[in-house]
Amino acid sequence: MDAARNERARKEIAGAESINSLTDMHILYLHQYFATRQAMTGTRSYEFARRLTGKGHRVTMVTSGLANRQFPVPEGKQYAEFEIDGIDVVAIAAAYNDPQVGTGMNGWQRMLKFYQFARLASGVGRKLPRPDVVFATHTPLTIGLAGLALARHFDVPFVFEVRDLWPDALVNVGALKNPAAIWWLQRMAKKIYDGADHIVALSPGMKEGIVRAGATAEEVTVIPNACDLDLFGPDVDGSTHRNRLGLGDEFMALYFGAMGLANGLDYIIEAARILTERGNDGIVLVLHGDGGKRPELESMALKYDLKNVIFSNPVPGKADVAGLVAGSQVCMTIFRACKEQSWSPNKMFDALAAGKPVLINVPGWLGETIENNKCGRCLDPYHPETLADVLEELAADPQLCQQMGTNARALAEREFARDKLADRFEIVLSEAVANA
Repeated sequence: MDAARNERARKEIAGAESINSLTDMHILYLHQYFATRQAMTGTRSYEFARRLTGKGHRVTMVTSGLANRQFPVPEGKQYAEFEIDGIDVVAIAAAYNDPQVGTGMNGWQRMLKFYQFARLASGVGRKLPRPDVVFATHTPLTIGLAGLALARHFDVPFVFEVRDLWPDALVNVGALKNPAAIWWLQRMAKKIYDGADHIVALSPGMKEGIVRAGATAEEVTVIPNACDLDLFGPDVDGSTHRNRLGLGDEFMALYFGAMGLANGLDYIIEAARILTERGNDGIVLVLHGDGGKRPELESMALKYDLKNVIFSNPVPGKADVAGLVAGSQVCMTIFRACKEQSWSPNKMFDALAAGKPVLINVPGWLGETIENNKCGRCLDPYHPETLADVLEELAADPQLCQQMGTNARALAEREFARDKLADRFEIVLSEAVANA
């Protein structure tokens, strides 16, 4: 991506238009992994939905109620209805709500669960009041089939959100190799893209992938993940979590999030090994979260006899995550190295909001955003020693670390504030309704 394209992408992301008034809408919102701040996963849908209801719109959220203590479905029932912060939640008895659960399943097991949710969501959705627009957010890709079917049933516009390019992202990290499965998912993605009245992409790279699949650039709006400035911040007290982890004055580098194949966290373990070999025991690398690769990562740390790696179990809500982030000196956004990366990871935006330097091994838009705004470092994804080098640099220079953190918070406020991006989201839905 050249400089001119980068600049256009940044302007598109930052330029949330102002609006004075929009017609009240009823939005049927489909998200298998919907979660509030009391959960341990991403809250994009919750944050956007509650802002929409606060502006007078009605939001009906269809999600999975399984393994979700907040929205349990009684045994023998297809679905249950709840109200949370003005959002009408319809929790159905299909699939699973926590995306980290899927990291422990093979691909076919996950796809079976995804189809189960899409099928039941489509059936239950037909029983709900007629909306003005249907909005479905991926992943999984199959949610788009339910959104498309419900939009046709109600004869209303359909807006689809792409949080990850399937099958491209799965192929790039080596999670999908079967040619028949790749072809099948490509056809599914094209069907959904062709049937959508508009598409939301979470990064410029995702937009490019959607356009390559046949959509026009005008049909796709980039709205990246956002920063919750009221939850994460430089003034949050992180001492409780530092004490919980047994940290004294050590320099803490934090990874928080899923521990699956795509995350490539052996990169962090190798960096920790390099630091140990260099005799640097004042830097501690904390891996917080869960997923299918965590046992393997723990075995690696044990094999290397690493004393500078701590595995931290998931905490019960976003406020606790904010406290954990506040207790760190830097945050790591790490993915498995691959030829093309177009992610928009929650963890990076949370770190920016917290005013923490971001160490990221994803080139392209994400890495350039961090480097160009001087709020961290973009690392070589193939050489973990670059992570070790930067950690030593920042641990030895507290003033540089602090300045990067200040720049990170400024970037969060300037370009990625949740309220600004929620306004942009509202405009996309409103225009889809107006143009129907």
